[in-house]
Formats: sequence, C-alpha cells, structure tokens
Amino acid sequence: MAEDLVLETCDLQQESNGAMHRTEEMGSQRLVVRRGQPFTIMLHFAGRGYEDGVDTLALNVQTGPCPTETGGTRSHFSVSSCLQASAWSAAVEQQDGTALSLSLCSPPDARIGLYTLTMEASTGYQGTSFRLGEFILLFNPWCPEDTVYLEDEDQRTEYVLTQQGLIFQGSNDFIVSTPWNFGQFEDNMVETCLLLLDTNPKFFRDQNRDCSRRNCPVYIGRVVSAMVNCNDDRGVLAGRWDNKYSDGVSPMSWIGSVDILRRWSKFGCQPVRYGQCWVFAAVACTVLRCLGIPTRVVTNYNSAHDTNKNLVIDRYLDERGSLQQGSKDMIWNFHCWVESWMARPDLSAGYDGWQALDPTPQEKSEGVYCCGPSPVRAIKEGDLALKYDIPFVFAEVNADLVYWILQSDGSRKKTVHPSIVGKSISTKGVGRDSREDITHHYKYPEGSDKEREVFAKAKRQRRPVPQEETGVTMRIKVPQGANNGCDFDVVAAIHNDTDAERLCRLMFCARVASYNGNVGPECGMKDLLNVTLPPRGDKVVPLRVLYEKYGHCLTQDNMVKVVALLVEYQTQEHTVAMRDIYVKNPDIKIRILGEPKQKRKLVAEIALTNPLATPLNGCSFTVEGTGLTEGQKIQELNCPVEPEQEAKVRVDLMPRQAGLRKLVVDFESDKLKGVKGFRNIIIAPLPK
Repeated sequence: MAEDLVLETCDLQQESNGAMHRTEEMGSQRLVVRRGQPFTIMLHFAGRGYEDGVDTLALNVQTGPCPTETGGTRSHFSVSSCLQASAWSAAVEQQDGTALSLSLCSPPDARIGLYTLTMEASTGYQGTSFRLGEFILLFNPWCPEDTVYLEDEDQRTEYVLTQQGLIFQGSNDFIVSTPWNFGQFEDNMVETCLLLLDTNPKFFRDQNRDCSRRNCPVYIGRVVSAMVNCNDDRGVLAGRWDNKYSDGVSPMSWIGSVDILRRWSKFGCQPVRYGQCWVFAAVACTVLRCLGIPTRVVTNYNSAHDTNKNLVIDRYLDERGSLQQGSKDMIWNFHCWVESWMARPDLSAGYDGWQALDPTPQEKSEGVYCCGPSPVRAIKEGDLALKYDIPFVFAEVNADLVYWILQSDGSRKKTVHPSIVGKSISTKGVGRDSREDITHHYKYPEGSDKEREVFAKAKRQRRPVPQEETGVTMRIKVPQGANNGCDFDVVAAIHNDTDAERLCRLMFCARVASYNGNVGPECGMKDLLNVTLPPRGDKVVPLRVLYEKYGHCLTQDNMVKVVALLVEYQTQEHTVAMRDIYVKNPDIKIRILGEPKQKRKLVAEIALTNPLATPLNGCSFTVEGTGLTEGQKIQELNCPVEPEQEAKVRVDLMPRQAGLRKLVVDFESDKLKGVKGFRNIIIAPLPK
C-alpha cells in the first residue's frame, strides 16, 4: 500500500493569479481573485508525488463565521479532470514530480468575502487534512455569467480599475471638476471594505443570512449605501452642513477616500467627521469598485429634495424677493450619488444596467438611511412602484418648482417653473478627464410630450398647469464671471414681449449660500420702484456684488444666490428669476521637475497666488496620488502669504507603478479653503 501523501508547502501564486484577475495592484497580503474565473495553486508534496487512481484529493472553501453549504458559504468538492461552470470545482493542471498544479474555479454567483482553503488527501482508507491558506473573492465584471458583467473593456477599466477621477461640483451655470483619489487598490483597502460588510447591523442580527446574501450586488449595494453614513450604525462618515467643522475635517478638505477609510478602520469603526454628498458618494465608489462592482460618481444639478413626496418643491418669497422658511423641501445646487452596473433578476426584464445608489443620509428606506439601487431606466420611465426608492430619485431630477410670493395682505401669488430641476447630470468620461452629460439616461427632453407623459404617469394625475404667460421674461446673467477676492457684476436682463409699456418694481438681492440651498447674509441689494419696460424692448439692470460684503461670510461652497422679483404695478403680475453663482478660486499650478520614471524620485513644485487683498495665514498643501505617494503628504508654510504673492512648496514623489497617475492637491488657509488642483503624470516603466 502506498504511503500517505504529505503536503510540504502550498503556493497560492499571488502574483500570477493577481495579474490574471486584475488584482495585482491591490495592496493585500492575501491572494485576491474574482469569481467565475479559474486561478492556480501549486502543491509541493514531501516524499512522493500525487498518483491519479491511488490518491484522492478534495478541497473545502468557506467564508463567514458560520459557513454552511445550504447558505452558499461552504463547499466541499473533489479534484477532477475538468472544471465546472456552475459550482466550486478543481482540476489537475500540471504535474512535475512532487509538484502538483491545481486549477480552481468558483461559480459566477459565489459569495464574495474572505475564504479559507483546506484540502483532504486520502490514500486508501487513510486521510489527512491540510490548511492551504486564505484568499479573497470579489465580483467579476469580466465574467459574462456574473450579474455585474460589463461588456465594454474601456468601461471596465474606468469603472473598476481606475483609482483616480473627477467629481463635478459648482452650479449648473458654472460646472467645476474636483479631482479625487479613490485608491481602491491601496494597501489594506480590500480588507477595510470587507470589514465594512462585517460591521453592518444585518451581519450582527443574523451572520449566516447576511453572508449568504453576499453573492448579490443588489444586497451589497444597499449595505454599502447604509454603511457609508453613520446615521443608523457604525458607518464610515458623519455628515454636517452648518460650516462648523472645528472638531473634525471640513468636507471640502478631503481629496481622497483612502485617508477616510483608514481613519475609520484605525479608530475602531468610529465615524469620521465630516462628509457631504460628494464625500459620501466618493467613499461608496471606492468600496464598490474595490469589491468588483462597476461604479461611477454622478452629479445632478438643481437637485430636488422632495420631503412630502408630491413631486413639487415649494419655495416662499416675501414681497422683497427674499427666501423665507416655509417648507422642508429643498433644491441643492448639486447633489452627488453613485451608479453601479448590475443585473436586476429581482425585477421584470428591462431594468438591468446602471442603478442609482445614494449613501448621503436624506430619507429612510425600509427604516434605514440608505437609497437604492434604483434602476436608472425605471426613473426615466416613471416606474415608481419598483424597488428601491425610485420615487425619491425621480423627484430629484423631475420635480416641479413652485414659488409662492407672500403678500402683505396674507395672500399668495404662485409661479410654476417645470424645467428647473434635474440639469446637466454629469459623470467623468471614460478614459478622459472631461464631463459626460448623462441627463438623457434619467429623463426625456424637458417639455417634450414624452417627458410630460412620464411625469403624469409618475404623479398619477395631470401635470400642474403652468401659470399664464405674462409677456415679460427675466434672466440673471454674470457678464465677466466671479473670482474670489474681486467685486463682480450680475445683471437682471428683462424682456417685454408685449406692445404696451410696463411700469414695474424690481427687487434684486444677492446672498451668500451653501450648495444645499441654505442662504446666509445679504451681500448686495437693489429695490427699484420705477423700472420702465419699453414695448417689445429690453431692460438691463446691474447689481454690483462687493468682496467686502461677501468675503467674510462666503462659505466653503463658494456660492452666491441671486434672486430678482419683478412686480408689474397695473396687473400685479409677478416674475421671478434666480441664479446660483459660483465664486471661482485661484488655480493651483503644478510643475514636475525631473523625468517621470518608475522607482525614480520626482519633485512636484506646487504654487498658488493669493488673490485676496489681505494676507493668507495658516497655509498648507495636502498632496496625494495613488502610486506616487505613501498616503497623504502635508506641507505647511511657516509665514503668511501676502496679496499677489505665491504660496509655493516642493514635494518628493516616488512612482511605484508605471502608467498614467494623477497627483491631487488641496490648499487650505484661514481665508481660502478647499482649493483643489490636479495634474496627470505619465510614468515610464523600468527598462526590461
């Protein structure tokens, strides 16, 4: 009788498997593979090698604290001659003396997570168990049978593998791109993302059920959406919108997800302070990409928050045109969420593809602050009865805006604006640093018959009939743009489309504002009692906004809200115009000194010119770049920066990998905060 097989070593071949599974850049000490795709391990036996027909080999894989075969978290399978497509399987790939190469494959619907791998080797009636090691299993958008399969290779590269990106902010009239380091392959990120799954309340309520549902990206998406905010659990981020961040980090100061997730993990899963919508979305994007779900950050301009679910946003103005608190409904200058690509076998056909997920805590879904996944197709078609949270997202991009002008006698004048909400829905283009407009994914063209039909279908009644045309239209324009530290002009451009002269009162007001719609102190005002509009003519009324008025109260969102209210004396007709103006910060200049080559030190020279009439104190640059820096580098300046002088630092970089890398920079001071800049650097590979 043959002697027993004795395993000497097991090599999980992390490097070669990582390259095949596109996980080689993941900073994990464990093997990381994707489901539905074979990977290879090498067994080295002592004494004698494996003999087919004499020896029997069987493998066990298991994940979670209480693995079961019925829950899909444990599997026992024998080594055979070929792999199977729909179950865990193993086959002999090659044998060389006492070395045996095995190919293993998971089913395309396997549970993701950390697995232990063991082997049972038997000769005759004798059997011995060996522990082979641990590996991490992820979703696989390259596998056609996986529910996250994405056909286009360029999109897979962008939405799964790309670690740097752009998030769009500003206003619909002045869209600003903000660089972000997602860093999903940085050291220990995959372990941190799995920790996030193991910290969610569903896991603690029923560990086996939670782990058994981790084969489904819909379930994972809802867990991540809930866990990125800390409102119901030990989630990652605490949200704050009141400009009081002294006990944490301002949301404007973050330039990447890695530092946030590392802080959360390091300090016992205590929430990191503070986040706002783009930070919540960016962290969710990092986690979902890390787990293998194709994901992108999306920005919706003039985004509605419909609290009473009537698809109408009510805003109240007094007779002078000042916004009044009368409803919890809000319109945010912009709002960010993520879209993830997945099939929806839980729904009828036609709803696969991009799904909206929103981790910013706004409204509860099934008792928890999370949102989605909502099929983008369902939002466009007004199919509000499907899962999950489609009415809320539909209102964000489709609600009607109604202004109520409160009269001194207690009456109200109503003006309806059906085409304000849901503008310039944006995401980063595939493989390029530019904006892709995806508004047409969410809605039919504004005012089209199809758009009105969908709105009526969603509301289950006729669309509100807009007020009768007054013959007078008004728009607010910014002739030269608005730069921080400078005075600037805004104008009310009024057109009279009737044959009669009109005598009007114009109230024209500017206030600093936050991106979520809250307004602050006044920084410009005109109240003109006798504005004459010529027949079939135009009138332009300017308003000067002074830096001395807005500079000390400008929030980190750099927003000024301008409202114009025109009242015609004879008819008492009211016309309202409103515009959010983004006050532009100075540019950060980044110059690379030296030739960018892999594993050769580089120097980045970073500079910003003070645009203000007063010195900047407490100046610092924060620099971060995947494959360029080890975490964040903070460079502080020891002296104030005088007006029109440059704040300048030099930062050492050490490129670890070849290819396109993005260096992201944030500038902070007492009077200028959250100024962002970036530069793409192409790193040449080591010579072969």
